[in-house]
Amino acid sequence: MQEYYAARAPEYDRIYLKPERQRDLREIEAWLPTVFAGQRVLEVACGTGYWTQFIAPVAAGLLALDAAPPTLRIARERVRGPGVEFVVADAYALPVPAQAFDAAFAGFWFSHVPRSRVRAFLAGLHATLRPGARVAFLDNRYVEGSSTPVSERDAEGNTWQVRGLADGSRHKVLKNFPSEGDLREVVRGIAHDVRVRQWQYYWALEYAVM
Repeated sequence: MQEYYAARAPEYDRIYLKPERQRDLREIEAWLPTVFAGQRVLEVACGTGYWTQFIAPVAAGLLALDAAPPTLRIARERVRGPGVEFVVADAYALPVPAQAFDAAFAGFWFSHVPRSRVRAFLAGLHATLRPGARVAFLDNRYVEGSSTPVSERDAEGNTWQVRGLADGSRHKVLKNFPSEGDLREVVRGIAHDVRVRQWQYYWALEYAVM
């Protein structure tokens, strides 16, 4: 996964140019800053900083992490400011002190977490947050004709896509498309004030940490 996104870095943002998705994107870009205004935010898997640019101006501070240095280089150029820091880091081993942040965000990362690792990932993320901190995940819904087709499903229930890059290479990528019920179930007992938002092409899970 890390190698794929490192190779995809120069062309990653093309996904945001799809004409049919523009209405959803404008609505999400307006909504997202309202979640994080005035908060100290931890962003996991920030990629090229596309979503970071909407959070950073309203946040009290922001630490953005990603495992792929090529994407972080793009993010650093896109988002600058004294309250923003970018660090190369593993999403499953966050280099962050306990209860250091008021909020957390991950855009288009949740769908790449294997089903068997979701609760462990959330436990590690929640350890970095104070009680009551807000968390938001943003990701894709599967839409026939717009989404890359699912090529296979494994024994764990994860779904996979085969994606091509401009250099002609092809990559097998884990990409899950959880239902609203799946999302609510995965945070049952560890979150409250759970909200699931759905647009035509995207979903968001927002909640408060217990």
